[in-house]
Amino acid sequence: MNMKIAITGGHLTPALAVIDELKRKKEKIEIIYFGRRYTFEGEKILSNDYQVISKISGIKYIDLETGRLQRRFSKHTVSSLLKIPHGFLQAYKILKNEKPNLIMSFGGYLAVPVVITAFLLKIPAITHEQTVAVGLSNRIISIFAKKILVSFEKSLKYFPKKKVVLTGNPIRKEIFNLEKKTLKSLPKSLQKIIQEKLDDSNKKLIYITGGNQGSQTINKLIWELLPELLKSYSVIHQCGYKDWEAIKSGKIIFKPNEHYYIAPWIDTKEIGWLLNIADLVVSRSGANTIYELGVLGKPSVLIPIPWVVNSEQQKNAEILSDAGLARILSENNLKSWRLKTVIKEMFDNIERYRNIGTEFRTQLKVDAASAIIFEIDSIIKPA
Repeated sequence: MNMKIAITGGHLTPALAVIDELKRKKEKIEIIYFGRRYTFEGEKILSNDYQVISKISGIKYIDLETGRLQRRFSKHTVSSLLKIPHGFLQAYKILKNEKPNLIMSFGGYLAVPVVITAFLLKIPAITHEQTVAVGLSNRIISIFAKKILVSFEKSLKYFPKKKVVLTGNPIRKEIFNLEKKTLKSLPKSLQKIIQEKLDDSNKKLIYITGGNQGSQTINKLIWELLPELLKSYSVIHQCGYKDWEAIKSGKIIFKPNEHYYIAPWIDTKEIGWLLNIADLVVSRSGANTIYELGVLGKPSVLIPIPWVVNSEQQKNAEILSDAGLARILSENNLKSWRLKTVIKEMFDNIERYRNIGTEFRTQLKVDAASAIIFEIDSIIKPA
């Protein structure tokens, strides 16, 4: 049976995992991807969704121009609200023309007009909730979706029992990829840091990430600490495109060091080596990051975004913190010396954290992408 699936973007990592699984399991599959071309409203920095998905063969990328209900008033609030009707109209025209068999939503404001319009057109939808706390978009979407899939058992209580299924969170197979040929394809300066760690396991390596878009708060803290950190650790740093542009233009300057590798974005071919070989991760606490850190049993310092609705990132971080695998630092009034102290404390007890990680990782599902394909098939019922 020919199958056409429309995927709503905004949460790139689980979408990629499901796309990979669909391509692996389905011989005849068409995929439409609704995403946003630019990262932020009013800016011209290309989104990671666009940069990654538009390069994948066989996927039709659609730039959906819609707005959202913003919790904080900004100069873009009014224009964003005015875009909401346009998003519904655009979604209607595209779905009417493309006629997908099913919508696979990963939540977020982009998915709302697509799923509601699909409901009106009698196109079934499945939505996946990555976070522990459920956001407004998925609360709305869940009314119109045939099935609601969740990553964590704690999320089951938010949805009707007849609709909800615990699948776990789809994770990239690349996080388990430690092939030598992959290592040899990485940038030379990154290869060098990884190889030094492979040659001497006593070398201490920190991986720093602000999530897909990077975190200017975390970047600033790290750059303040960098001279001190590099006395004891090698550092791999994903900074996001916004600060990367500032580095390229000379607005942000730091002294190059062979033990410091910085990039705006970490490619999927790089992520397995980085997540596995790092002793410690300093990160935001988005749901996908938390799940991957948990699956790998990786000790981490987590700095949740404080303004996220429903304290979503704080609740995500508490999953690893409650297990004893992570330390949480509040961004409010966080000083670089405090971050440095916590990093040192964790390294002083790194074996205890590793032992906790070994135990905790067995509690998380690692086959969520397959479980999601099963749920898709149960609705489309391929011949």
